[in-house]
This record gives sequence, C-alpha cells and structure tokens, in this order.
Amino acid sequence: MDFPRSEAGAPPPVVVQVWGDGALFTRPELKVERVSYPLMTPSAAVGVLEAIFWKPEFAWRVVAIEVLNPIRQFTQRRNETTDLASLVDAASGRRRIDTVANRVQRNAVCLRDVAYRIHAHVQLNERATKVEAAYRDQFRRRVTAGRCFSQPFLGTKEFTAYFGDPDGRKPIEHTEDLGIMLHSVDHSTAPPLFSWFTARLDRGVLHVPAAGISDGRGSQPGVA
Repeated sequence: MDFPRSEAGAPPPVVVQVWGDGALFTRPELKVERVSYPLMTPSAAVGVLEAIFWKPEFAWRVVAIEVLNPIRQFTQRRNETTDLASLVDAASGRRRIDTVANRVQRNAVCLRDVAYRIHAHVQLNERATKVEAAYRDQFRRRVTAGRCFSQPFLGTKEFTAYFGDPDGRKPIEHTEDLGIMLHSVDHSTAPPLFSWFTARLDRGVLHVPAAGISDGRGSQPGVA
C-alpha cells in the first residue's frame, strides 16, 4: 500500500506496529462520559512515536493509521478527579491535588484487543544536525530492539501500548465516516491551538492530511 511521501523523491514513511489489551481515544465533544473513537487518533499516534524516539531536531507527521484487529468495545467505570492543577502549579509542586475529596466515577466506552500500523514522516526543523535518513534509521533500530524513552500508551496510561516491527497483516475491511477528529495540538501558543479534520476510515485505513483546520481560538468543539 502506497502512502504520501514527505516530498518528491523522498523515502516512504517509517512504519511501526502497536497493539494492546485496551484503548481509549476520547471524543472531545462528549464531556461527561468518555466515549472512544473506534480507532487510534493521529495525536495519540504521535504520542506513541515520541515515546519510542524523540529529539528536538524533528517532529512526527502521521500520514496513515491501519486498523488490524476488528473494532470491539467494552464499558468500564473509572475513578477520576475534578481537582486539576494548572501546568505551572503541577511543575512547581506548589499545590497538592486532593483526589479523595474530588473523586468522581464515570463510565467509559473503550476499545478491546486493538492493533494498529502507524505510518509517519520525520519532519526536520532548523535544529537538525543530521539528514532525515539518520533519524529514520535510529527510530527503526529502537523499534526492532524494543527500546523507548517512556512506556507508550493507547489514549490513557492505564492502557499500555506494545510495539514492534510491522508484519504482513492486512487492515480490516471496514469503512466508516468518523466525523470531526483532532489532528494536532500546537503548544507554542497560549492557550494551545487545536486543529481538526474530517476523518474517514476507508477499508481499514485512516488517511491523515498534512494539516488540519483550526478556528484560531484554541478551543475544542463544544467549548466557548
């Protein structure tokens, strides 16, 4: 299967296969109860890639996600807290989070026994000291050896992601319009700027555009 290249004559995307017992890729328009998209989102895929290999010299751009296992759901009751600290308070340790007094139980619709194949490009920036091929090769070696900077997860940290070299399995034969999906988050702005795209699973493959669409206000759907 052919996927877009970063530029004319460039090599194809790097590929990694990830799987796990469960996953939760929360739809942002549903605030009270968590309901997962039926597959991994591009932002979650970037999180997995950065957990395996990240450097300030480049960014990951996901071009496609293949769904390898049938989509199966299950419900789970989870403990969450409504007492959230700001990023500044969390980094400084100035405020203690009282999880006992502010604990709530919420239902979540999760995914069971998931497996995906992520295709992504390395996008160099002005800090890059090596050619793209060098970073691609480092990533491939880390995947083959099973090395990562931190343990990847599938949407939430309670769902561990395992990863390895891709196999020859074909994606599932399933097509579905998924609605609006988070494309990426720009953390260089205050507040962070969210971009979105109209997602469609086409015979088991989610094709991700090079850029999403933003309203320019850093808000999520349903949030003023």
